[in-house]
Amino acid sequence: MRVGIIGLGYRLGYLARVFSAARDDFEIVGYVDPEPAGLPYARQHGVSVGQSFGSLDELIDKGGLDLLMVGSPNHMHLEHIRTGLARGMKIFAEKPVVTSIEDTMALAELIGQYGSDRVMVGLVLRYAPLYVELRKAQAEGKLGDIASIEASEHIPPYHGAFFMRDWRRYEKYSGSFMLEKCCHDLDLYNGVMGCRPRYVASFGGRRSFIPANAPQETGVNDLEVYHRKPSGWQGSDKVFDSDGDIIDFQTAIVQYDNGAALTFHTNLNVPDDFRRFAVIGAKGMAEGDFIRNYFRVTDSRTSERLEDKTFKTSELSQHYGADEQMAEDILRHLIEGVPLPVSVTDALEAGLLALSMDEAMANRSVVDMTPIWQRFDAALGRGN
Repeated sequence: MRVGIIGLGYRLGYLARVFSAARDDFEIVGYVDPEPAGLPYARQHGVSVGQSFGSLDELIDKGGLDLLMVGSPNHMHLEHIRTGLARGMKIFAEKPVVTSIEDTMALAELIGQYGSDRVMVGLVLRYAPLYVELRKAQAEGKLGDIASIEASEHIPPYHGAFFMRDWRRYEKYSGSFMLEKCCHDLDLYNGVMGCRPRYVASFGGRRSFIPANAPQETGVNDLEVYHRKPSGWQGSDKVFDSDGDIIDFQTAIVQYDNGAALTFHTNLNVPDDFRRFAVIGAKGMAEGDFIRNYFRVTDSRTSERLEDKTFKTSELSQHYGADEQMAEDILRHLIEGVPLPVSVTDALEAGLLALSMDEAMANRSVVDMTPIWQRFDAALGRGN
């Protein structure tokens, strides 16, 4: 399998290693990136990424590709996916797929034209053992009709500081923090609900990474945590005086078409971080934490603990055992046609929810997503 990469950043450098480990004939023939931040990682782990090409068209012309992997900064994805589709490529795109409502509609039109099976997405948490267990318990009827979900994604200070220093600090490149980082989680809970979100409200801002909270420099080790994770393209050393416009905390509430509700919280400065959920249904409750790696199901009537599991992950995985499974499943999908648990349409729907959360936060309003879904379905070419 011959593979090309556009945007060889930290994530694609890592995924080059994971995909290469999943299949012996996975051959990366080349990449396009003027500043390939992921290249040292790939080389360190013995992964060949082929030669550097000057443009995406040159890579496609000369590469003989079976798969194009898109890991460029978020705001460039639409252009690169459009080119790949027009050139007949199968595409793997990192999340978030696009950064705005307008770009979402443009990509939906491309999906309507070329088909959704041509684009695969890196919503890796769909492959996590913990989420697989959650959906299994739901399918077995242990939860009953879902009434509400309480969920969070919390980021430790070293990682939050990375966002304040990296290109992702600018919404013009990332879309927003909710979109860039939390579209994973929103996609998961959209999947549990089984229907689209309808009404959205949200509040947030920046309260941790501001000049008033900057620590006094009493020694090198005092500030090491804020520079532990290196930044790449457009990187900066500024943390508490960052020129970025992303938030460092946000809360949102969502009502779905079925009447059930989600509350979601994110924060970039949580020293004992967690990424957990409580899914509460008429018959039972499921709770879990992707970082602490536990999963429990409790019966509502008897309070009996129906499931109580913990999970171990490999040293290779960055996402709780999900990265390797995603690579294996995507390769099987390409070669054998095996269905995937998440589609590009799912990814775009999660993105539209994140963007609606940002709109609600900016305007201090409740957003009715009905007009957005009408536009989205029309762009996909779906009938009324």
